[in-house]
Amino acid sequence: QVQLVESGGGLVQAGGSLRLSCAASGRTFSSYDMGWYRQAPGKEREFVAAISWSGGSTYYAGSVKGRFTISRDNAKNTMYLQMNSLKPEDTAIYYCNADITGDEFWGQGTQVTVSS
Repeated sequence: QVQLVESGGGLVQAGGSLRLSCAASGRTFSSYDMGWYRQAPGKEREFVAAISWSGGSTYYAGSVKGRFTISRDNAKNTMYLQMNSLKPEDTAIYYCNADITGDEFWGQGTQVTVSS
């Protein structure tokens, strides 16, 4: 089992920045890939970014590439999402995800609201 807790969401003006954190516990953090997803009101949950267990590989949705940066600190059991140049369409609940050999674990989500 893995427990994931997101933090760092909030209200920000368009063009601003936020950094989300995801603290993990329960399994060896450095042994599994992780990612960020988001769900806007009335829409399905969508992929935002992912990072390999070592941090050596990262992947981004086209809509956030160049603005968001995913990273992880395996010594702190924490994953991050640095979000710059935020847009109103980035408004959503952001979820942390861990993929352990096909079993997926989710955090409770953190709200990000970008005002125009």
